[in-house]
Amino acid sequence: MPINPKIAQDVWKDIGQSVQFTVLKFKDLPQADLHDAIVDFADRSQAIIRSLRIRDGQNDGSPSTLKVAIGFSNHAWELLFPKSAKPKELETFAGMKGPKYSMPATEGDIFFHIRANNQAIVVEAQTQFMKFLKDFTEVVDSTQGFRYFEGRAIIGFIDGTEAPAPEDSADYALIGDEDAAFENGSYAFAQKWRHNMDFWNKMKTEHQEKAVGREKFSDLELEDDEKYENAHNVASKYEPNGVEQKIIRMNVPYSDPATGNTGTYFMGYARHWEVTKGMLQNMVDKSDFLLTFSELLSGQLFFIPSRDTLAQIADGDFD
Repeated sequence: MPINPKIAQDVWKDIGQSVQFTVLKFKDLPQADLHDAIVDFADRSQAIIRSLRIRDGQNDGSPSTLKVAIGFSNHAWELLFPKSAKPKELETFAGMKGPKYSMPATEGDIFFHIRANNQAIVVEAQTQFMKFLKDFTEVVDSTQGFRYFEGRAIIGFIDGTEAPAPEDSADYALIGDEDAAFENGSYAFAQKWRHNMDFWNKMKTEHQEKAVGREKFSDLELEDDEKYENAHNVASKYEPNGVEQKIIRMNVPYSDPATGNTGTYFMGYARHWEVTKGMLQNMVDKSDFLLTFSELLSGQLFFIPSRDTLAQIADGDFD
């Protein structure tokens, strides 16, 4: 069967104006209780999404902008479904180290990526999801993101320029017949960065451009000899056998300006986890300039099942 985006969850469609990222971990409860809770939730979650899309109907007749992706870590999958097969590339992210910087691995079992133009719908979606999960889980991280001016990153540059065009995204984001049992699923890597904005803002624009590899206003790429050797668009490029590989980035800023807690929530969806992992390893190996003024707070891999696979979970087909 060919890849069918209509069966997939919302793994690349519309970054949104208001965004919620939530990571949960299971409480220390009997496996059977956790399994039954997730079987129930797999069904209820889809009904909640359908209901909220009706409630979010726009006055001008345009459809709801609510988009949701729900995922499970390797730890969660093996705990919930020990007798069932799992996606071929699903593993527990163990962190990465380079000569100067490292990327930590953090815990997490269930992941939510919720976004819409109306923040009320985002809040209501997470509220209703938690109604059925709060007795079985604890919150590891909850981060509210937002769309910055012109869709730029909080550091002022256009984000996602290197990502495939929307019409080409499915082939980069969705698992194909190489893992037929989990086709139309996706591998999501979630990573929270906190930036030292004082450091960044004191840099002259010319140096910022060399650090990113692009002009700040126009977004035009600099010539290679104009970039720093560890410019972001150099260090993050992954080219096995000389062929550049791509993922779908849906990064958004988060910020509490009063406390100075400001950063980027990196959100990468991929057909192959190996591609994302290769990019991350390059970033630490080459000491990506963005790491110079950033602290990495989290990092974990999640599998985003297709809606058909979620329906199978709801039917008890995974045990």
